[in-house]
Amino acid sequence: MGEIRKDYILDRWVIVSPKRGQRPHELKKPPIVESGVCYFCPGSENLTPPEIGRIVKNGGWQLRWFENKFAALKPEGDFSFKTDNRFYSSSSAYGYHEIIVETPRHDKQLAQLSVDEVEQVLNVYARRIVELESKPGIKYVNVFKNHGLYGGTSIVHSHSQIMALSFVPPEINEKISAMRRFISCPYCSVVQSEKNSGRLCFENSDFVAFTPFASRFNYEVWIFPKTHVARLEKVNFAGLADILVRVLRKVYDAGFDYNMIVQYGPKNEDFHFHIEICPRVAIWAGFELCSGVIINSVAPEDAAKFYRGEE
Repeated sequence: MGEIRKDYILDRWVIVSPKRGQRPHELKKPPIVESGVCYFCPGSENLTPPEIGRIVKNGGWQLRWFENKFAALKPEGDFSFKTDNRFYSSSSAYGYHEIIVETPRHDKQLAQLSVDEVEQVLNVYARRIVELESKPGIKYVNVFKNHGLYGGTSIVHSHSQIMALSFVPPEINEKISAMRRFISCPYCSVVQSEKNSGRLCFENSDFVAFTPFASRFNYEVWIFPKTHVARLEKVNFAGLADILVRVLRKVYDAGFDYNMIVQYGPKNEDFHFHIEICPRVAIWAGFELCSGVIINSVAPEDAAKFYRGEE
C-alpha cells in the first residue's frame, strides 16, 4: 500500500507508490558522447575564462575556479527589480556564474576522490560563498553539482557550479518562513528523530545522512550537521566530506545521474545548513507538472536499505 506524505515543515507533498517502479520502460538513457578537447583538463587552461583562484598540489593545481564561459549571470547592469504595469517585474541578469573544477583528473568523478580531496572542494565552496556574498547586490550564493545526462551536465570532467543571485531563492525563503512557525529549529528535531529511524543511512560524530520522509526523488538523501549550524563555513569539513563521500559512492556505483544542492542560511537569517543529494532516476511527468505533487516509486525506507548495503 502506498502513502501520501508531507514534507517535515513545507507545504509540499509526495505520493510514495512502490508499484509504479514495476512499470515497463522501453526508452533507455542515451550515452553522453564526448568530443576531442576537454576544457577542464590540465593544459587547457587557456580555453577557459581567466582563473579566479586555484589550490596547488605537487607543482600543479588540485582545484581551480573561473567564470562560466556561458554565464547565465554577469555583474553588469542594474540589480534592483522594477515593476511595470503591476505584473512585469524584472532586473538585469545581474550576478556571478562560476565553475569549480574539482580535480585535474579527467578519469575521476567527485565520488571517486579521497575524503581529503572532497574536504578541499567543500572548503572552496565555503570560500566562494563568503567572497561572493560581499559583492554589491548579491543576496544569496547557490552552490550545486550536476552529474550525468539527466542531472543536466554538459561537460563530463568533474565540476561544480556557483550562481550568485541578487535575490534569495524561493526555496530558501520558504524554508526560513516555515522554520519561523516553530519555537525552536524544526530540523534539529528532525535530525534527532531520523537518527533512530529506518531512514538512517550513515552517521558520524558530526553529521547524519538520511532519506527524507517525503522524498521527492528516488534514493534522495539529506546530510545535516547534528548541531545547529546555519552556514557552510562553520561546519567540520572533514566530517562532512566523510559522510558525503559515502553517499556519493553509493549513488555513483549504482550509475545514477544526480544533482547535489548546498543549502545554507543567508546573512542574518536562522537556518540549519544541509546538503541534498537528488538522484535523477525517474523523470517527472504530467501529474507532477500539473499538480506540484511528486510520485516516488522507491519508498525512502527501502532507499535507506540500499545505502546501508542491506539490499
